[in-house]
Amino acid sequence: MADALLGPAEIRELAARLGVTPTKKLGQNFVHDPNTVRRIVSAAGLRPGDVVLEVGPGLGSLTLGLVGAAAHVHAVEIDPTLAAALSETVRSPSLTVHCADALRVTSKDFDPPPTMLVANLPYNVAVPVVLHLLAELPTLRGGLVMVQKEVADRLVAPPGSKVYGVPSVKLAWYADARSAGRVPPAVFWPVPNVDSGLVAFAGHPAPAAVDRKAVFAVVDAAFAQRRKTLRAALAGWAGSPARAEEVLVTAGLNPQARGESLGVRDFAAIAAAAEVRGYGGKLSASGEQPEEVDR
Repeated sequence: MADALLGPAEIRELAARLGVTPTKKLGQNFVHDPNTVRRIVSAAGLRPGDVVLEVGPGLGSLTLGLVGAAAHVHAVEIDPTLAAALSETVRSPSLTVHCADALRVTSKDFDPPPTMLVANLPYNVAVPVVLHLLAELPTLRGGLVMVQKEVADRLVAPPGSKVYGVPSVKLAWYADARSAGRVPPAVFWPVPNVDSGLVAFAGHPAPAAVDRKAVFAVVDAAFAQRRKTLRAALAGWAGSPARAEEVLVTAGLNPQARGESLGVRDFAAIAAAAEVRGYGGKLSASGEQPEEVDR
């Protein structure tokens, strides 16, 4: 099977042989269209020396495409049955299978260290997984992920967009993201009731010399009450509306603005100003476990 990609018949036969029934709990929707796999691998822009991290390889559809395009592939699969079968489906010395939760892995788990994240991510944990991996794996230079189209739109949304929110800002801390196209439901088994979207991202240095968790705490506070002005939304975080206004003015921002109008550098400026003023930090800096939808 390692010489060919998996089609619908092969996917169903393999699942039946393993006794695997896709579960909504694990967000399992297996790609069974070879052309979609080729499209993802091509759009990822892999270099011959890249080490790819794939999360949720499932039955191995995308893994088969990746092993021929990268120097090494780390496949992280939480389902023990699928993890055990993957090395039989994809017979390659350049594949390492990890039976683990992607939200628990760290850089110590991977040798050689990953340089690219390429994955068909489970819809229910897509954003937390991406942000966790970017935080834990500084060797990642970029990636391409397939997620629910609605989530893809949020991840690439610019300031001022109706869908701009916590995921948009936090991904922007690590990377420049762009849409790489839409994927129809028909290429999956079982067929989801939503379209999928491809998100490509290229890593960049941190936008400011400020603690990331401090910046993410500001982001969480600003969007927790996104209809309110920043003066009001950041009141609990800063200690009072007056203190929030002081911090915002120090950062060179309008206290009457709303979080959805600010870019990641603006949020970094707020965190830096709060440090100077001695305000902020009342809220938990929950940078690693964001909500998938704007609150």
